[in-house]
Amino acid sequence: MADRKKPELSRVWREAREIVWRYRRRVAFGLVVMVVGRLAGLVPPASSKFLIDDVVTGGRVDLLVPLAVVVGVAALIQGAGSFALSQILGVTAQRAITEMRKTVQAHVARLPVGYFDSTRSGVLISRVMTDAEGIRNLVGTGLVQLAGGVVTSATCFAILLYLNWRLTVFTTAALLLFGGAMAFAFRRLRPLFRERGRINAEVTGRLGESFAGVRIVKAYTAERKEDLVFARGAHRLLRNVARAVTGVTSFSSVVIGVISAVMIVVGGGALIGGDMTVGDFVMYLILTGMMVGPLVQMASIGTQIADAFAGLDRIRELRSMATEADGDGGKERLPQVEGRITFENVAFAYENEVPVLRGVSLDAPPGSTTALVGSSGSGKSTLASLVLSFNRPDSGRVLVDGRDLARVRVADYRRHVGVVLQDNFLFDDTIAYNIRYGRARAKEEDVVRAAKLAHCHEFITTFPDGYDTVIGERGVRVSGGQRQRLAIARAILADPRILVLDEATSSLDSESEAQIQEGLRALRRGRTTFVIAHRLSTIRSADQILVIEDGNVVERGTHEELMEAAGRYRELHDRQYRIEMNRFVNPGEDPVVPADGGVRSGLPGSPRPGGR
Repeated sequence: MADRKKPELSRVWREAREIVWRYRRRVAFGLVVMVVGRLAGLVPPASSKFLIDDVVTGGRVDLLVPLAVVVGVAALIQGAGSFALSQILGVTAQRAITEMRKTVQAHVARLPVGYFDSTRSGVLISRVMTDAEGIRNLVGTGLVQLAGGVVTSATCFAILLYLNWRLTVFTTAALLLFGGAMAFAFRRLRPLFRERGRINAEVTGRLGESFAGVRIVKAYTAERKEDLVFARGAHRLLRNVARAVTGVTSFSSVVIGVISAVMIVVGGGALIGGDMTVGDFVMYLILTGMMVGPLVQMASIGTQIADAFAGLDRIRELRSMATEADGDGGKERLPQVEGRITFENVAFAYENEVPVLRGVSLDAPPGSTTALVGSSGSGKSTLASLVLSFNRPDSGRVLVDGRDLARVRVADYRRHVGVVLQDNFLFDDTIAYNIRYGRARAKEEDVVRAAKLAHCHEFITTFPDGYDTVIGERGVRVSGGQRQRLAIARAILADPRILVLDEATSSLDSESEAQIQEGLRALRRGRTTFVIAHRLSTIRSADQILVIEDGNVVERGTHEELMEAAGRYRELHDRQYRIEMNRFVNPGEDPVVPADGGVRSGLPGSPRPGGR
């Protein structure tokens, strides 16, 4: 375990050095400014010796004004240096944080879809936004102040040795105890800070979920439950913070007290014995404070740097994950696509290793429509995800125009793919932006044409701002059916060669569905289309229909062929026909299809009055 941690720590150190080296000019300039400022800070204690020994005791009144001028100039230099550091290194730190966030976001966005399925979005947001904050202490004032503390303490130590080496030896012994306590604390803090980042990401992720699902929370009056969940997370964070309180600062007070006692005994004896003048002793007191002060400050800065290292550790862990594009350098380019999709004995299982697809084979010629039907959980959406290259088959091959999809560049392939999913995501932006999402430079007339084809134009023009209407987060300002039509318009405008429609009309009423079917037929024309639909009436015109059950293709053919075969497809079709007839005859009832294939209404398990 320890051997494994050492390489990880060395990698974090290397990354930290690389970050500092990237901004080396600004950091170096900051170090120069810091050194000048710290040296200027030594002027007041040095002047105290001349003030006491020469001006007050020796009567050299002529030195009073020059001393005041020197101290004033030194103060101005210190102030200017401090301002320069805050401006130069402050901006540098923000630039470094921004670049790191951009790098992490770009990497996370290219991770496989499966990673997002198993990780909360709030956790990822925390990883991108919070973990990078610690860089501030590497290229900002933190590291420079740490170096400044070393410079100040070392300079003061040299002067103190010159003034009274015996007293300095005793002082140094006490400071070594303090240094040992800091080293112990830093070893203990790093894993605590790493754990704190993980807890913070989990709490943030859960909080984001509760806000995103606020309608469900309120509908079930679950505010109290969410309060308790957040409180538990907040207290876990509190316990971590409490464990990270090392007491180093308190210990520093004890060290300062010991040093003060030693100075009274040893320093007082030096004054009495004539080894030190009063000016020497006052100067010694001030310089001792200036030496101990930065060391105490270094404890706090060291804690911040330990936090920065923990953040870098988490970022390194995230960036070490393989993206979809990793290895694309040796893969084939795919500039053009005709649209033939072939599955050759494809099998697939998710992480639980339960097979979802079992030896599926199919051939979808260019421009054809393939419909996927079957029970919920039969593997239809998984098959579509393989078409979209969201997943890779465990065995078998998925081919595009005869080329193994695993051997071509993912981005090249997806440029030719369009999708309308069952859960249509829209961005908190304008209607025009959402329609243009797959083709950002599309002209306005093309956007309007796509909207008309998807039957969006009619409701869009009813908004005061028309296509410039902001639709809110996840499109909450439009209805479910309107969201679905906008998603279809987005796919129409993208003009893909391969199209996946996953329940594309599920949120539409019968009238809207009838209107949009014409647009979907126009969209499908000339494109290889995969349609997942529970309403079998919407797929009668498909070139081939695959009936999938338990991950296997149990039937395939056209609508007429499958109806004539009187198999599983005919069973599903007749069941839906009975449901539709029941709705027509008894419009007030809500029929539910149970597992045994009968037709019931109301709650599952309740018999339909008059039914068999």
